[in-house]
Amino acid sequence: MIAAILAGGRVDGELAAELGTSVKALGRIGRGTFLDAAIDAARVYAVERIVVIGGREVREHCMGTVDAVIDDSDDGRENLRRAFAEAGDAPLLLLASDLPFVTATSIAKFVSAAGGADVAMPLADAAEYRAAYPGAATHDTNLAGERVVNGSVFYFASGAAGRVLTIAQQLFAARKSAMGMASLLGARRIVRYALGRLRVEDVETRAFERLGLRARAIRRAGPDLCYDIDSLADFRYAVAHAAQS
Repeated sequence: MIAAILAGGRVDGELAAELGTSVKALGRIGRGTFLDAAIDAARVYAVERIVVIGGREVREHCMGTVDAVIDDSDDGRENLRRAFAEAGDAPLLLLASDLPFVTATSIAKFVSAAGGADVAMPLADAAEYRAAYPGAATHDTNLAGERVVNGSVFYFASGAAGRVLTIAQQLFAARKSAMGMASLLGARRIVRYALGRLRVEDVETRAFERLGLRARAIRRAGPDLCYDIDSLADFRYAVAHAAQS
């Protein structure tokens, strides 16, 4: 399995000032960066190869710690294409680089549960997420009464890259937006979502209907696969939470 970490995202304003860098992946909590957390979790999980997609600062930071650093593009879709190209026909574990608490244990549990799927993404139980990060901003989604939090880690099976690149680009772009995710499913399922009747299984079924893909949403995934840094408040909370842990 190849692990690819997307580390090209940039921030500005107050968040950049407090991070001390415009490269979000290089923000620090304690002695390490967000990117270090992703690299360490992937390495402990024992993937065959770790590649990072990022710019000059990321390349300098990763010198000697990963197998390859691939120059990033201003187009996030192109960065995904480059990650898939690095994986070739091997299974791919795709990670965002702003998951400060990500662990190899949660990655291992997620990948194990994804066995047999062409593509999989983690869903944390909203109550378990709140218990792990009490007082943190919530971004949970209601799926037919089941409250879940989307993760920022994805699994793609061996040989699936050619079939899933387009949908992978759409999934990654929409991962933070419940309506964005619903919009990928077609008009009938958007209505079901608006009425609070859309189920996880509806999403999986639509992926098979549309692309012939065996998609799987991994319930009760580790909350650490879902806590990411989108705002100054997220960063400040993560710093305080890490100091208490």
